[in-house]
Amino acid sequence: MSVTPVFRSNRRALAALVGHEAYDAADVMSQELGAWMPHREHPDSELSAARDPVTARARDLARNNGFAAGGIQRETDAVIGAQFRPSARPDWRVLGISREEASEIGEQMDAAFRTWADDPLHGADVTRTQGWGGLVGMAYRTGMIDGDALSVIHWREGGPGPFRTCLRIVDPDLLSNPQNAPDTPLMRQGVELDAWGAPVAYHFRRQHELAMFGWGQSQVWDRWERELPWYRPQVAHFFERHRDGQTRGISRLAPVMDAMKMQDKHARVELQAAVLSAILGLFISSPLSPEAVQELISDGQFTELDDARQSLMKERGLTFGGVRLPVLAPGDSIESVNVTRPAGQYAMFETAVLRRIATGLGMSYEQLAMDWSQVNYSSARAALVEIWRGFMSRRQEFASRFCQPIRLAVMEDAIDLGLVRLPSGAPTLYETPGAWMRAKWIGPGRGFVDPVKEAQASAIRVALGLSTMEDEAAELSGADYSDNLGQIAREIEQMPAGVMHPAQEKFATIMGVTGPDMRPAADE
Repeated sequence: MSVTPVFRSNRRALAALVGHEAYDAADVMSQELGAWMPHREHPDSELSAARDPVTARARDLARNNGFAAGGIQRETDAVIGAQFRPSARPDWRVLGISREEASEIGEQMDAAFRTWADDPLHGADVTRTQGWGGLVGMAYRTGMIDGDALSVIHWREGGPGPFRTCLRIVDPDLLSNPQNAPDTPLMRQGVELDAWGAPVAYHFRRQHELAMFGWGQSQVWDRWERELPWYRPQVAHFFERHRDGQTRGISRLAPVMDAMKMQDKHARVELQAAVLSAILGLFISSPLSPEAVQELISDGQFTELDDARQSLMKERGLTFGGVRLPVLAPGDSIESVNVTRPAGQYAMFETAVLRRIATGLGMSYEQLAMDWSQVNYSSARAALVEIWRGFMSRRQEFASRFCQPIRLAVMEDAIDLGLVRLPSGAPTLYETPGAWMRAKWIGPGRGFVDPVKEAQASAIRVALGLSTMEDEAAELSGADYSDNLGQIAREIEQMPAGVMHPAQEKFATIMGVTGPDMRPAADE
């Protein structure tokens, strides 16, 4: 029988008792850390108790706090934007087809996805209220505020347009254990797991438990399998997973929620103080109590005293340097309102708080506060590079775990409709989905701080082989390089005879080519 675990346990207890630890951070007797004893729990145990209050508070901040609402909207605009779209790049090496065939199939996939996503009748949405941009933007916002982005992928015959695939972005509150049963090893907060811990099904209420209508439906759950037997996705679930065994997410606002609420209260008190100071300028202080004043008024004595004082004022108005002075009753005095401000340096205090909040949200203070007064080109570029790295990481993760399963279902539909034609002899879609569905998702561009300098830097990176024109177009302006080339070719054809397109002119300058060789021939 081994005594090593017992010895280690006793050693830890003795070290805690005498206050000696190899790490100061583990000292339970120090004044700084002695009262700080957080518990270690399973990630789902932590989230199950905290999710409801954290989510409710995050939603309240998103509704009523301007900085929270603005920060959420700006990140959504930067990561997703109005048209979040894929650029297909099938892996021709794995698929055993030629590069040209892969390029052709990729163009078919992009065209089919655009047809589905940009349907003016909004057939991509089960509720037919918004297109793909609105759906994915709402999902990302929900993921930021609630911690979970959920979508159910439906197959609906007879809808508008040729596609049968359509989506519903689901409120995370609907995902819960049937009959509100407690969590079990294979059922956690509405997510059904297999023995490996992989989600196999999701259980959704038909109505919100606090809905004012359809209360009976709120006690009915629908089970949606994550995938059909041939692996067609039915549920897309995105959350930031920080620990092994975590099944649900938590709001991105959670680490800075206390600072946001206190800043909001601070701002309200400051505004109230300013309003009070503007409304009430002077007041008269009197030793008489309200009861005494009421008694004098009821006996008529106060009126007689005031009449006598008014008569005295008319007969002997006091002046000093030509300015008339009021004569008050004995014990009365005129005082000004001196409103105590919550902070003598309010602007500096608010800036410090907002910097803490911005750091927790992964953005810059300037983005959160929309304050660019202290920014120069170098600092703006440094902040943009650092923040953009985080935005691109979130974009890639969100596209991979939420958008790609949806795109896979749409591509299955497109192949069935004949809009995408796979070459004979190549693997089927579900035999090698990773190779067929390889794509780069393009969102809004990074934008320009100095357009000239950044365009020159972009050209240098391409010239040195550090980047490609496709990557530069996507990063700087969010454009599709293939679409750009096609449009430029059409513009060149439409240019009047003898007039050079700006793209041709720039190329001629770089290559040192002059003369009529670079210009369209004039009509004879």
